[in-house]
Amino acid sequence: MSNVVVAFPKIEDAKKIRNLLVRGGIEVAGICTTGGQVLDVMDSLGSGIVVCGYRFRDMLYTELRAQMGGGFEMLLLASQSVLAEKSPDGVMAVRMPLKVHELLETVNMMAYAAGKRKKKGRSRSPREKAVIERAKSLLMERNHMTEEEAHRYLQKCSMDSGNSIIETAQMVISLM
Repeated sequence: MSNVVVAFPKIEDAKKIRNLLVRGGIEVAGICTTGGQVLDVMDSLGSGIVVCGYRFRDMLYTELRAQMGGGFEMLLLASQSVLAEKSPDGVMAVRMPLKVHELLETVNMMAYAAGKRKKKGRSRSPREKAVIERAKSLLMERNHMTEEEAHRYLQKCSMDSGNSIIETAQMVISLM
């Protein structure tokens, strides 16, 4: 699950939202009342979701969004009139008055999407790349495959066996 930070100008509101999220099975990493506090917490976490209102004591949500790193997304809880204004990129919204199931579904969806992006963006080490290349070259040499066919073969075997592509490539190398 992603790191969730709840930020509202009134601590009571932040605690209420945190309690709703926790009751819904979502872990909350921190609660804040100012944009500056949010930025400090974000620095320590690295990535996650900020669930917030549209105004803090020190800034508006648009200013906070502009200062947020790429590892964080924002979920704005605001009235229809605030949501009617154009919001910056990367801001999801849930309309107030709040429906608990909408809040929980939206946070879960954002966390799931962030997890998929993080997993997809993972880069391989040079050693892992070398293992995959070695397995592909063996398949190309012994089975007369193109590089694309060899790569697809490794992917399919990996998915069928439930192993990572690295483990599959290592098996191919050991068998040949």
